[in-house]
Order: sequence, then structure tokens, then C-alpha cells
Amino acid sequence: MDGIPPASSFGELLRFQRERAGLTQQCLADHASLSVRALRDMEAGRVQRPRQETVRLVADALGLRGRTRSVFEDTARRRAPVEETVAPPAPRGAIIGREREAESLTQSLTAHGDRLLSLVGLGGVGKSRLALDVAWRTHQSAGWPVRWVDCGRVAQPPRPARPAGTRGPDAGFEELAGLIGDRPTLLVLDGADEAVGPAVLDELFGRCPELRVLITSRAPLGLDGERVVPLPPLAVPGPGTDPGAAMESAAVRLLLAHMRRLRPDLELDPADRPEIAELCRYLDGLPRALEYAAGWTLLESPASLLARLAATPFSLPAPPVTLCERGDLRAALDEAHRLLSERQREVLTLLAAAPRDWSVDEAAAVSGRSAPEFLLTVHELLLRGLVRLVPARDGARFAVLNLSRALCRERAGALAPAPAADGPAPRPPFAAALAS
Repeated sequence: MDGIPPASSFGELLRFQRERAGLTQQCLADHASLSVRALRDMEAGRVQRPRQETVRLVADALGLRGRTRSVFEDTARRRAPVEETVAPPAPRGAIIGREREAESLTQSLTAHGDRLLSLVGLGGVGKSRLALDVAWRTHQSAGWPVRWVDCGRVAQPPRPARPAGTRGPDAGFEELAGLIGDRPTLLVLDGADEAVGPAVLDELFGRCPELRVLITSRAPLGLDGERVVPLPPLAVPGPGTDPGAAMESAAVRLLLAHMRRLRPDLELDPADRPEIAELCRYLDGLPRALEYAAGWTLLESPASLLARLAATPFSLPAPPVTLCERGDLRAALDEAHRLLSERQREVLTLLAAAPRDWSVDEAAAVSGRSAPEFLLTVHELLLRGLVRLVPARDGARFAVLNLSRALCRERAGALAPAPAADGPAPRPPFAAALAS
């Protein structure tokens, strides 16, 4: 007997050698300075390719020598056969209006070598839905496994914790790294606001050379090597756009798709086209808001719905039936505003005081700030999705989202002093300059 059984996997060989040495899992784990969970996962095959350092510690603890040790280490390095490719969650509908973004992000991950992409933007703008489409394109076109983590549903994400007085990586992290190995794999961390530590990704990237990570969050996380991709609302038809051409904009196409999902026999009255285009403009092309609005068109015409929203901008709750996440439009904006710095909040309030688009130089002149400083702040607001770019021939222009503008004005009104009995109401700062 040379101590080499006809084992088909490293887990089986490890169990054979442990039992042959008369050790329990706990005893072997203690001798190898590992957690018993890590050892149990290796024996069960949940860790397909353990780290060489881990294998060395276990071999030392088992007292393996010569050919027996060589076979033990070679088996640990051998890739286990893959029976199936892990797929992402199944989407519940076609993606509309984001086709170009989906193709570009897929190419960035699979062909251009980007290892860490962060998709950032306002709540309800469609980050998770776009990430899901990218995951499916990657899975189907490149054949990569996709591991999807809903960070909003886990108390703590896997991380390589090392308690004081112990050696070796955390078993959960070890399992994840072992499952990925050196195969090209996409890991999606959905809703990872403040939930990802740099050490986690650094070690994963080091352990898994072909790993790609796609993150969705409300703002950039400031991670090393992070390529930030801001996701703006869908394109809306501009004022004065021909009604027929307006129906081809991304926001209108999504709104009509949701309306037809509820009413498959819907035939659009040409007289409704201007109101539908205006409704999409008013809701800023936000996918969640458009789906909510479509649900209520079962009871209201686009014109009456638009009139109601104009009076009370945030009176658009989720309808009884919806595919997207149930939430509140105001809550998403409140959260985005709450996370702003004082400087960002001041600039946003300034820009929201007048319904127009701006160039950086124009807005900087009104604010009294330098153009470079103002440019930096506007860039930060763009990343957070509260400001959108406006197509223009004379260079980059931008505008505050309508709903964000309404929230700013509402807050300014709540904080403004009561008007004097014998004079007009005081105007908010910069209002006169902005209105001119």
C-alpha cells in the first residue's frame, strides 16, 4: 500500500488520507490552521481548486511524503470537469431603449479586458435591468458562467476575514474563489452601495485571473481599477419634436411597450401622441416612473395623468401590477439628495431654480464659482443621475431632472420665510439671475 487510492477528485482523496491518518475534520483543521468549514467544503467538492498554500498546510498536517504527497498536490491542481455553466437570473421581459449600452458593456467585459465596471445612477433608472441583460449576453455569447449576488438581500457579502490568532482565508470566500478558479467568469454585485471592500476584490482578482466584476450602485465606490459608467435616464423627445418622430425615442418606446403589455389590443390615437411625449419628458425618461405611469393609463388618459402629475409631481405610486421593483419616486430622489455634499446640494439648488439647460460657463458665471470648480461639481451630479446632458451643437450642455427640480423647489419653499404682509415674497438666492 502506497497510500494512493483510486480517487476521482481531490475531495475524495483528502477524505481518504484524513481517515487513513485517523483524524477527524476538526482535528485536521486544527493541525493545518484552517477552519473546519474550509476543510469540509474541500472534502465535499465545493472548493474545486484550493490554494497551493492551503494544500501544503493540509499535506504537512497529514504527514504526506514522496509520491503520495506529489499525487495529493497534483490532484488539487487538476481542474474538475464542469457539468454545467451557471446562468444569471432569467429576465422577465425584453429590454427596451438600452440596446446600445448593453452591447457596449458586454464588449468591454468580454473583448476589451475591463475587469471592474461600476454602473451608477439614480434609483429607478434601470441599472439592475441593464446589468441583467449584460449578464445574459455574456453568458450566451461567450459561454461564461455568471454568479449574481443581490447585495440588498445579504447581510454581509463574502469577504476574506481573518480573525486574530488564525491563519487562512474565510471559508465562504475560499468557496467563492474555488468555484471561480481560473475560468472566465462574470460576478455581478447588484445594489452594492457601500457593500464592497477593496480587499475583497483585490484578493478575488488575484486568485481568479479571468474574473470580471460588474457592480450596480447609486454612486461610484472609489475602488482601485473601477471604471465608472454613469447610466442616465432614457432619451426623451425634445420640445417641438414631430409627433411621429417622438414615438421613436427610447422613453416613448418603453412607455408604449408597458401600455401594450396591459392592453395588447391598444391602438394609439394620434391625438394622444403629444401628451405621451410630454409625459415622458416630465418623468425624465426614468424607466420605473414610465412603468408606473403606463399602469395608470388603464384608468386615465395620458393628458389627464399629465395634468395630475403637474399639480402633484410625486403622486405616482406603483400600480397593482408591475414588473419592476415596487418603490416610491420621491424616496429614490430623497435618498440621492441626502447623499450629496453641501457643495453639491448648493449647486443643484442653484441650477434647479430655472427651467432651462446650461453650459458650464453660463452656470459658473451665475454661481460666482470658477469654471473648473463648477465643472467638477456638475460632473459629480451627472454621476449621481440628478443632472442629464442635453444635445447641443455648441458644446456640452446639461439640465437638472424635472423631478429633482421639483424637489429642490419644494424644499426651498418649505425653508423660505413667510412673505411680509405689505410686500412681495422674497426670492430665493440667484433666482433673479437665473430667470433672466
